[in-house]
Amino acid sequence: MNNRGALTQVLAIIGTLLVWFPILAPILFSVALLIKRGIFRFDYLMPAELFPVALFGGGLLFWAAYRAHSRHRLIGWSLVIAVVLLVGGQVLAVVTGLASGEIEPVGWWWALTLASILGYILALVVMGIGGLLLLRELFKKRS
Repeated sequence: MNNRGALTQVLAIIGTLLVWFPILAPILFSVALLIKRGIFRFDYLMPAELFPVALFGGGLLFWAAYRAHSRHRLIGWSLVIAVVLLVGGQVLAVVTGLASGEIEPVGWWWALTLASILGYILALVVMGIGGLLLLRELFKKRS
């Protein structure tokens, strides 16, 4: 049974907003600083720093998708991939000494760590797109 009621819609809205927040926040802050002071600074690590927000939003979004029986595979797998890539990248940074500053941020280890962060961000984008598609289905007028 498809449950597309108010609770599912609210879960999907809040979840989608929380998933997109870590992606949009550094962009908005960069634009605001550029307008205010004429300086461009982009914090590419902010999506990783806002991981708890994305995780909570992803959980709400998956719950809504599961209730609606729609897009739950896309949202679920992108959530799992995001968690694995972020945790894996952090473990790699700690093990190699990048996190402590023991080694310089150059070479293959640095590239792999950055690639895991980029993969995490891409997984969040896919999850956010899944949330938007879910919202479109939930609010579609039934004829």
